[in-house]
Amino acid sequence: MTPHKDGSLEADIRARIHDTFPGPGIPIPEGQEDDELDVPLCARRAVTDKVVFGVTAVLVAVILGWGLIWPAAFQSTMGGVLGWVVDNLGWLFIIAATCFVLFAVWLALSKYGRIPLGADDEKPEFHTVSWIAMMFSAGMGIGLIFWGVTEPLTHFVNPPPGLADSKAGTALATALFHWGFHPWSMYAVVGLSIAYGSYRMGRRQLISSSFVSLLGIKRVEGPIGKMIDILAIFATMFGTAASLGLGALQIGSGIEVVGWVEKAGTLLLVTVVALLTFAFVASAVSGVSRGIQWLSNINMVLALILAVFVFVLGPTVFILNLLPTTLGDYAANLASMSARSAAGGPETGEWLSSWTIFYWAWWISWTPFVGMFLARISRGRSIRQFVVGVILVPTTVSLVWFVIFGGAGIGQQQDGIDVYGSGKPESTLFGMLDHLPLAGVSTLLVMALVAIFFVSGADAASMVMGTLSQGGSLFPSRWAVAFWGLSTGAVAVLMLWVGGNDALNGLQTMTIIVAAPFVIVMIGMCVSLYLDVSRDPLVADLRRTAPARRK
Repeated sequence: MTPHKDGSLEADIRARIHDTFPGPGIPIPEGQEDDELDVPLCARRAVTDKVVFGVTAVLVAVILGWGLIWPAAFQSTMGGVLGWVVDNLGWLFIIAATCFVLFAVWLALSKYGRIPLGADDEKPEFHTVSWIAMMFSAGMGIGLIFWGVTEPLTHFVNPPPGLADSKAGTALATALFHWGFHPWSMYAVVGLSIAYGSYRMGRRQLISSSFVSLLGIKRVEGPIGKMIDILAIFATMFGTAASLGLGALQIGSGIEVVGWVEKAGTLLLVTVVALLTFAFVASAVSGVSRGIQWLSNINMVLALILAVFVFVLGPTVFILNLLPTTLGDYAANLASMSARSAAGGPETGEWLSSWTIFYWAWWISWTPFVGMFLARISRGRSIRQFVVGVILVPTTVSLVWFVIFGGAGIGQQQDGIDVYGSGKPESTLFGMLDHLPLAGVSTLLVMALVAIFFVSGADAASMVMGTLSQGGSLFPSRWAVAFWGLSTGAVAVLMLWVGGNDALNGLQTMTIIVAAPFVIVMIGMCVSLYLDVSRDPLVADLRRTAPARRK
């Protein structure tokens, strides 16, 4: 999100108009004509929404102050809130996640799937190969690096409640369940709402703008709309902070493995967080988007090299056999995994809070950022193309990644190598690599992957928070971007601090709590999107011409 390449204000304005002008036959919402298209107001990209920015900043400061000054009281309170959320709202996360899948698939298969995200005759902004490549990049990240070995191996050694024996296919299918259709359907519905509103209706790129059809323009521009954008910033910040914390844990573990320190304590983790925060904030405010894009492309190549390395030097035949087994188990158990709830007993409830509910909360917290990214690269695509691409491409990436890395870990475990018992979750990947050739080189590669993946994603998350706090501007102020980036780093430190010896628990606790209100926001976005597409002129034309076609 940098100014136009020729650097002129006129070019910036034209780019802004290109990004917001609706398709023909669709009116610009009343009151937005000047706001979106007038030259003077397009130049007002640095104007801050004082309510959204101020309220969010104050709440973040209060949370940070409370947690750092009275950590014991903060930890106790957050633990109690987490217990209440899991006990009383766990069902909401579980039902909502499945409903998002059904809603996205229904949109793609219905008559609404033909609606373009732009003008009726508009061509896609990016070629299909480039579009798929960018979504492949979106499907990768710190999460897959951190959990690629740990999660399948954990489910293999300690099967989920209701499963008495350890099966490699079931363990991998459980991991794929958490990284497949469900999370990417969440991203799809948010991305669709933003893309349809921006490119088809000419609305601002705000989460609140998706509610115009449901709430009306006055409510969207009033306190309700501002509350929605505040929740979106909170969700993005805590979701990004959780990823930052995971990255710090894994880099710290890697530093232990290579022998640079004996134990990665809190001070080292805070130092890693500080360095990563400095890197992504500097990247976000400097506008070096080409450099970050270059780093991202390099990282994708490095990730591919690492995957091929493990596939070739690991249990290759075992991994290949796991591919169809995992797909079969995933398809066979999808309904039962989707319906698993705390009604199964205390053990099931505890397992859900550590796995499924945490994942759904984490994905929900990332939907504002990832949704905006998917919307940005999908102009000109139809709703059907968008849904199919967004759900299938990253899910395929997750499948291949988990089968290779999880399969390698499970294979070693079956051969008598106790990879699972070698350390904490953040060290499991290194434990698996330690039993392959060139362990030192691959460990350094993993640490570089984690660092660059985070920097190349968190800078964009900071830009999104800047956009949400500055009226949907495509060019948020550098100081605002820096503020949200530094706040994210501070929240990550707080999460690790609150977690104490079990830092991962601290990351999970805060993420689930903050994401809970945004579930309601996403449900509202689905309702509003349905109202939008049901009134779309293209659908109206289909209704008018239907009798003639039947004749």
